[in-house]
Amino acid sequence: MRRTALLAASAALVAGVLAWPAGAAPSAPAAFAHPGVTVSKGQLDFTRSKVNAGAQPWKGAFDQMMASKYADLNRTPKPRAVVECGSYSNPNLGCTDEREDAIAAYTHALAWYITRDERHARKAIELMDAWSAVIRDHTNSNAPLQTGWAGSSWPRAAEIIKYTYTGTWANSGRFATMLRSVYLPEIINGSNSNGNWELSMMEAAVGISVFLEDKASYDKAMAKFRTRTAAYVYLESDGALPKTVPSQNLNTREKIVKYWQGQSTFVNGLSQETCRDFTHTGYGLSAISHVAETSRIQGQDLYGTDVGERLRHGLGFHAKYQLGAGAEGWLCGGSLKTGLGPVTEVGHNALANRLGHAMTNTATLTRRGRPAGSNNLFVAWETLTHGDNPA
Repeated sequence: MRRTALLAASAALVAGVLAWPAGAAPSAPAAFAHPGVTVSKGQLDFTRSKVNAGAQPWKGAFDQMMASKYADLNRTPKPRAVVECGSYSNPNLGCTDEREDAIAAYTHALAWYITRDERHARKAIELMDAWSAVIRDHTNSNAPLQTGWAGSSWPRAAEIIKYTYTGTWANSGRFATMLRSVYLPEIINGSNSNGNWELSMMEAAVGISVFLEDKASYDKAMAKFRTRTAAYVYLESDGALPKTVPSQNLNTREKIVKYWQGQSTFVNGLSQETCRDFTHTGYGLSAISHVAETSRIQGQDLYGTDVGERLRHGLGFHAKYQLGAGAEGWLCGGSLKTGLGPVTEVGHNALANRLGHAMTNTATLTRRGRPAGSNNLFVAWETLTHGDNPA
């Protein structure tokens, strides 16, 4: 037994695998906080007070949201029984419709909370009800990622409506069944694709688990999230090579370098997808920030752990180049594809404002991008909800 354990430990060290000791992964709270997916009641109250006072940047962010297609009270939901999503959206049979209806539901939920106009609450409910009545499955190669993207927005909307709307939502149970039976099975076991896939999938799984008050799924998703986050953003304390996900069998330097898009020099904040492009990297960093924020609301603050350190360095590293710094020769062959997206507000607020870390490049990029809009996938209105929000 002891020899087997030693061999296993040695193999893990050789592969650079991160093996979390028992009890190290976050655990579900004794009682879930609601609304508690990415945005809390305190944050919503702060946002509402600032918008109603006409204070910036929140009023401008609110006006931007309300002028978007997602806030349209005449929006007609477009549910499908089977959403089929291939690589690079080919085919795209309901993929855009599903993601955008989910963002619209969240948008209307935010609009309801800030304005107390019940038409927005009822529109959010209409969108959620339309999909919960119809959808049965996601298919084709991008099904896990699609489920993660849409599944990240649905519980954000549902949490606000269920726990703050004073009217009725008769089909909330059917919506919960949809999340449990259609979404959660597609994402909870993770992915061995590029890291942004599994991070988005675990964001959705964590959010869904909060809405369902499913402690077992919450724990499973959070454990996968911790392992994947450590394998997605490098810290010098990791050693000569990045951490890896055990199931991927990246057990040689050659395999790791290939998986990291050919990058062989590792520095603080470098991401597994930096040399692919900043857009996909932004998806991963955004999901990390969303899960960390949800975990904080649920009583376990990950920003003070390696998750926060990886997010801080990841945002800072990519912000520098997004702001115009040229790539050094050792970095991605001296050529970068920027386009980080509206993904810095949540992390910047938590790490710079709340914890006091100096994040000059991230702060500059965040303020330059205000008000942050939507990436039309799973990120929306984060200047409004998290910009300089102390709650």
